[in-house]
Amino acid sequence: MSKKTPLTTIGDVTDPGFGVYVHWPFCAAKCPYCDFNSHVRHQPVDQPRFVEGFLREMAAVRALSGPRTVTSIFLGGGTPSLMEPATVEAILNGIAGHWHMPDDIEITMEANPSSVEATRFYGYRAAGVNRVSLGVQALNNRDLKFLGRLHNVEDALKAVRLARDIFPRMSFDLIYARPDQTVEDWERELKEAVSYAVDHLSLYQLTIEEGTPFYGLHKAGKLIVPDGEQSAVLYEATQEITAAIGMPAYEVSNHAQPGAESRHNLTYWRYGDYAGIGPGAHGRLSVGAEKVATATERNPEAWLRLVEERGDGIAERELLDPEAQADELLLMGLRLREGVDLSRWQMLSGRDPDPDRERFLIEHGFIERLGNSRLRCTPAGMLILDSVVADLAC
Repeated sequence: MSKKTPLTTIGDVTDPGFGVYVHWPFCAAKCPYCDFNSHVRHQPVDQPRFVEGFLREMAAVRALSGPRTVTSIFLGGGTPSLMEPATVEAILNGIAGHWHMPDDIEITMEANPSSVEATRFYGYRAAGVNRVSLGVQALNNRDLKFLGRLHNVEDALKAVRLARDIFPRMSFDLIYARPDQTVEDWERELKEAVSYAVDHLSLYQLTIEEGTPFYGLHKAGKLIVPDGEQSAVLYEATQEITAAIGMPAYEVSNHAQPGAESRHNLTYWRYGDYAGIGPGAHGRLSVGAEKVATATERNPEAWLRLVEERGDGIAERELLDPEAQADELLLMGLRLREGVDLSRWQMLSGRDPDPDRERFLIEHGFIERLGNSRLRCTPAGMLILDSVVADLAC
């Protein structure tokens, strides 16, 4: 049974905010572990034409969302740092033209160290970006090569130094549970990462996704990753190390100094509304008393043709009934250390959690109640999060 710890919350948990996600789908190369909607093009991308597409789709999504105050913007991909600063500026100006943008808005941009240069970073900052998330992934050249990254450690550290000097906030991603990685190796790497004055770390275990080159190698027995027991050991070590260095987990894979949590991702996990713009982007929008799930065409050129022909590239539009919303709220909220708002879940689902299932999970140390208002996973429960959600949602 895990020891119960006090609830610490981040910001206003009653107001998840409204985010805008913009997907730039192009990469210089496809990483062998990646199943994101990313595409390599060997000819220059017509950035002004895509900007016009983004602006047209924004207008269509604004008609669905109505007037809102945007609390965060996230430029993801793909590799957004392949965009020219003028492209970023035009996109941000478009968002400001369709929704209200307060002065304290969080604007995050993903960047790969191999596509970073000082002039671009200064240009992104001038355009309004105030938080950068660097796809470092590893801090040794052997593993960077294994992961198919185009940068080396020297490139990564150059990008980190630039980001630290130019942007008010900085995060970077690392992938762990790599082949032959020991706990001692990982501890050294984590401590080195924090020494570069980042305020946020996204730490993901290497997963083998179907349809990727790693999937084929793994299936053929040519790629061996840590088993469940070793992965659990690495995960538990991650929690201990980051907590000890002042960057505790606030979500299953995300760690931050207090106050440096990603507002945009908190909007997702607290089941707020967000607009999805660009090829392969997803959105969740409240329209009156209903919630609409949107997904756009994934292929960039097909998306652009749709936008030019009819004004948006939305390929799927689903009306989520209250039960579906309750399931999504539970799935997202239990990822957070602060847990899920039970009253909101009860209002959507029209029922209380099954008392026998809840009692079983509490007795086995997988979940805990925080008063009568919140429910959260324990550290042990986080290790089997999907099973816990499935049990509670039944």
